[in-house]
Amino acid sequence: MGIDKQSDIAADIQIGPTDAGMVRIYVAAQGGIELPLDFDPEEAEEIAEELRAAAETARAMASGGKPKPKRR
Repeated sequence: MGIDKQSDIAADIQIGPTDAGMVRIYVAAQGGIELPLDFDPEEAEEIAEELRAAAETARAMASGGKPKPKRR
């Protein structure tokens, strides 16, 4: 499945710090799937920047604009 394909799979996401100084993104999906993903704070900030950029692009696309090139 590509990133821009719609899916019927539902999942819950939780984000928070761990006691080991990491940032955890915890995804739980149907069928008992649990996926804890731990990142150091710098990686978490990079992910946050990518989320903001994707939200900006999605907002522009929803209002009829062209998607901006991906930042890296």
